[in-house]
Amino acid sequence: MPPLSREKIAERLAATGYIADPELATALLLMEMLERPLLIEGAAGVGKTAVAYALAALHEARLIRLQCYEGLDQASALYEWNYRRQLLAIKAREGEGGARRAEDIEDALFSEHYLLERPLLAAIREERKPVLLIDEIDRADEEFEAFLLELLSDFQVSIPELGTIRARSIPRVVLTSNATRELSDALRRRCLYHYLDYPEIDREVAILRARLPGLGIDLAGQVARLLAAIRKEQLRKIPGVAESLDWAAALLGLGVGGLADAPEVLYETLVCVLKTHEDRAQIDRATFLRLVAKVA
Repeated sequence: MPPLSREKIAERLAATGYIADPELATALLLMEMLERPLLIEGAAGVGKTAVAYALAALHEARLIRLQCYEGLDQASALYEWNYRRQLLAIKAREGEGGARRAEDIEDALFSEHYLLERPLLAAIREERKPVLLIDEIDRADEEFEAFLLELLSDFQVSIPELGTIRARSIPRVVLTSNATRELSDALRRRCLYHYLDYPEIDREVAILRARLPGLGIDLAGQVARLLAAIRKEQLRKIPGVAESLDWAAALLGLGVGGLADAPEVLYETLVCVLKTHEDRAQIDRATFLRLVAKVA
């Protein structure tokens, strides 16, 4: 089956509620054509993780997510043995002697029956192409990154007790990074790359209206313009798309028709947007009213 066109990909992503820019749609097209992982980098909150969820919805595929963190090891990401069940099995067989019997027990203990799949193994053993999301790869250690590079090159893994397990189908792999540390050149060479920035105003309007059908075009435009202005302030945590969706939903629920309707009430709803004490102090009441006056 030929890959979807860039336009068709963007159209189908929009049907899932994800509004992709042309560059991202092209990256997803090439990812499909070349069967290469896609590394999506950008600030927290711009919608990187949502790409994988939308891609899984587009292809009606299983989404398998590996959340990275400092200290993540192969056992947590790939597989491990169910030691508790193995110990119970050993106790149940105590007293059954003989060297041959011991070998049989060992073979039984290290079989599929006691294997615990973790995300990476589950992804390569899936019969139908899944979407494998490796989220925030920059939070993992460099040693894990090196292991991951080997796995993504061959899409196979060797389990000493079971032998080599090869991928039944090559998963669609999306890696995300907040750029908290520099990734290796080897990993970057292995992947296609897309930088995802905060959306332009028109695209943010489209996102808001796709996810909140009851939101009018005027209010959506005002929210997008005000968020764009707030993001230019010196903030510790710049509000992302998730915050803009929460804020627009709050305004919709409160029956706000426009930002000029009730600016004092609107200021209180910034709990949806500003998530640190320093940022609330930065966008004080006077600053907020000044920004509202520019976009309302």
